[in-house]
Amino acid sequence: MSFFNLSFFNLPSIRIHLGLLFCSASAWLVDCPEGHCMAAEPPAATARLGINLAGPADWNTELPFVDVFRLSRRWISQREGAGWGKGPTLELDQQGWVKQLAPNCWAETLLCTIEGGHYPSGDYTVLYDGDGRIELAGAATEVIWRKPGRMVVRVDASRGAIFLRLRETSPVNPVHNIQVLMPGFATVAVRDHPWHPAFLRRWQGMAVIRFMDFMKTNNSRIHVWSDRPRPDDATWTTRGMPAELLIDLANRLEADPWLCIPHAADDDFVRRLATLVQGRLDPKRIVYLEYSNEVWNRIFAQHRYAAEQGQRLGLADKPWEAAWRFTASRSVEIFRIWEDVFGDAKRFVRVLPTQAANPYVSEQVLKFQNAYRHADALAIAPYISLNLRPGGEPGAEEVQDWTTDQVLDRLEKKSLPEAVAAIERQKVLADRFGLRLIAYEAGQHAVGVAGGENNEKLTRLLHAVNVHPRMGALYTAYYNRWQETGGDLMCVFSSVSRWSKWGSWGILQYADEAPRDAPKFMATMKWAKANGQPVAWDDTNQNHNKP
Repeated sequence: MSFFNLSFFNLPSIRIHLGLLFCSASAWLVDCPEGHCMAAEPPAATARLGINLAGPADWNTELPFVDVFRLSRRWISQREGAGWGKGPTLELDQQGWVKQLAPNCWAETLLCTIEGGHYPSGDYTVLYDGDGRIELAGAATEVIWRKPGRMVVRVDASRGAIFLRLRETSPVNPVHNIQVLMPGFATVAVRDHPWHPAFLRRWQGMAVIRFMDFMKTNNSRIHVWSDRPRPDDATWTTRGMPAELLIDLANRLEADPWLCIPHAADDDFVRRLATLVQGRLDPKRIVYLEYSNEVWNRIFAQHRYAAEQGQRLGLADKPWEAAWRFTASRSVEIFRIWEDVFGDAKRFVRVLPTQAANPYVSEQVLKFQNAYRHADALAIAPYISLNLRPGGEPGAEEVQDWTTDQVLDRLEKKSLPEAVAAIERQKVLADRFGLRLIAYEAGQHAVGVAGGENNEKLTRLLHAVNVHPRMGALYTAYYNRWQETGGDLMCVFSSVSRWSKWGSWGILQYADEAPRDAPKFMATMKWAKANGQPVAWDDTNQNHNKP
């Protein structure tokens, strides 16, 4: 018998569930390292809820910014008479603005690729610096007013995406600093007030905001400080959100930020990030500090990098063991750099991540070079899992003909108890090593995998399960069991994202969705409020999400 845990690979709007790690079912029952793993008293736990925010993309349905250009797609090069995207390679500056255009060519990008009219219609204000000519098409149906550097366009969101075309740009003074402001925000200084008020209201009262997807952590290409995303980048969908924005959001929400350090970032990057955070973060806030995300998971580039580095350093011969041990050693190196910048570790929580269903992995990370002595928390993702593959038990072909109640029965009677059992095992281990048990991700995990995702009937059923009132009751029971087991912080995955065959991750699908139609969102907010978190939502405020 073996434990396994399926996790995700972030592609645009895709969560692919692959990658297995195996161990003996009894492997977690090992001796304490050198008699040092039992703390005098396990740390006291206060169960609270945080949230994982959906990543930056032109299809992001959360609409976090009043300037929708911030989540525009990378520029697409077009040539007159050629096929889509068949233009010459664009010459971009360091921030991603087009420096010049070849004859008979233009650059194009997409904004708000959101179907069903789930973003505001109305008059959008387009601002830009430099000399050139911009056209808009698609959902942008009419130019109401125009002068150099400013135009007003009418948008009909029911028509789908907005297409923005850079038809001309001066090589001497190229078009840059493009802003496309939502209706009602034409006079807002977006550099000082970038966040949409509905987005801020939605997550008010969350204890922690985990920025893993905001930072585009999985498969990150960041190595040195100059690679980092910047506030003046043309778009934040290529390198992720700037750290300045993450800290600003945490300050505004009075929430603690959870930062994921890029797996290949060098020490200078780590130190400069710590210095930036120290200078900008509200002194009342603390930082949750994690090395990358799910480094144990073989599907990610960060796992392969850690395995290679661990083997190069002679930490282990087997690549997966080398990855676990490198996770421990690099995490401690990062913690020490931050401690040096801050003077101590009082303002951050040092997180050692692991695989929820596999306490053996946890023990290997915690014990290696006594990493647990330099940490504060063990982090898991104890999903309520129902991964449905062709020929599985139960198989996707069988479950496609179930009723929603049958699926929910399975989740309540089998998947939830399995999740609780994993939490209990990891809590025993966390207590032995004197660490808090926290969840970096959490929620339902009912999805087709290994071909099951292509079963359209199954996908429709699982989507129906996620809007059933019983799903809200399942989440409430889940949160209660987490609390009863002694869990501390639990970061729900995830905030707002459209469901697809790759999963139903968002506790909301759209920014304008009514809470009464979203049982996962309602259960989350009710539980948080009942446990003392100052959330903005309540039963009398059903339309608080409306942009």
